[in-house]
Amino acid sequence: MGRMSAEVMAHELDLLWQSIFTWVSWGIVAAMVLIAIRMGVKQRTPFYLIAILAAGIGAYAEPLYDVAFDLWFYDAHNGAPGGGYMHFSAFHVLQPIWTHSGYVILYATACLYAGRLIYDGRLGRRGLFLVWGAEIAASCVFEVVGTGTDVYTYYGPYVLRIWNYPLVIGVLEGTQVVLFTVIAVLIWRQVSTGWGLLSLLVVFPMTFFGANFGLGAPVIIAMHLDGGLASAPMIWAATLLSIGMCSVAVYGLSRFLPHGPVAVEVREEAEPALHGAAPR
Repeated sequence: MGRMSAEVMAHELDLLWQSIFTWVSWGIVAAMVLIAIRMGVKQRTPFYLIAILAAGIGAYAEPLYDVAFDLWFYDAHNGAPGGGYMHFSAFHVLQPIWTHSGYVILYATACLYAGRLIYDGRLGRRGLFLVWGAEIAASCVFEVVGTGTDVYTYYGPYVLRIWNYPLVIGVLEGTQVVLFTVIAVLIWRQVSTGWGLLSLLVVFPMTFFGANFGLGAPVIIAMHLDGGLASAPMIWAATLLSIGMCSVAVYGLSRFLPHGPVAVEVREEAEPALHGAAPR
């Protein structure tokens, strides 16, 4: 926090865009919940709803991310409460309520459109990389709007920015999406009850911080080196290293993709019926 300038802290929040982010994002989440319910009823699983819940609850840990990646939500301390759309503060960073809806949109959507494909063994390595690329693009669109409309900013000495948005953040977020989605589906294939799927509430923070703080560690450290060592060449090297590590991680995840549907055990007493004979 000591590296943040007074100009960043005093920067005025655009209340119109704060309202747009809040209402539009929560509207999208409402639509996602309806889709998740419909898919869950059809497939007889709470997987999709629990994935959404896990991402939404995971947003309570956002302040840790903000401190590590030099993210600042505007108007946290200059007198205005963010248009009434802020709800709690940690590490002196006041959190808008749309962080929860934003997490759901960014981190749970892939479970809706790719989860069943992975579950059935119908998504291969190429498909996983396509999901990764799509999620990076979605992250860039979402955050370029947020950082470009005076809602929040990444104030650190990043390189490789798209307008105001550091590209490495999008790569890390896309990697987190793929990591969470694949591991969540692997658990889904193994558990037999909805209660078992509640483990996704624990899986989400593990994958979120594992990807962002683990694969993003070179960037985090390079930007916060003391003694004047946080130079542009150092940050460039760390950025490329983190992006490279993300690509290796996605490739590694592709080796764990299921091949074919889940094997279903057939009970002995049901076998006559399967062979055309009348059940007992």
